Amino acid sequence: MKVIEILSESPTNWEDATKKGIAKTSESVRNIRSAHVQSQSVTVKDGKVQMFRVNLKISFEVES
Repeated sequence: MKVIEILSESPTNWEDATKKGIAKTSESVRNIRSAHVQSQSVTVKDGKVQMFRVNLKISFEVES
């Protein structure tokens, strides 16, 4: 197994940011087995949440 760390964001919510991050990563990484949300944050503009951000650790199986 190998672990990589990615950042992803969504204007909707943290769940959507997580799904988008995994979907985008799966375009170039095969055999994804799990993801761990290491941290969550938001960006704020004019007193309103602009983007939901997640820092993900994605585990995948390395092909031999």
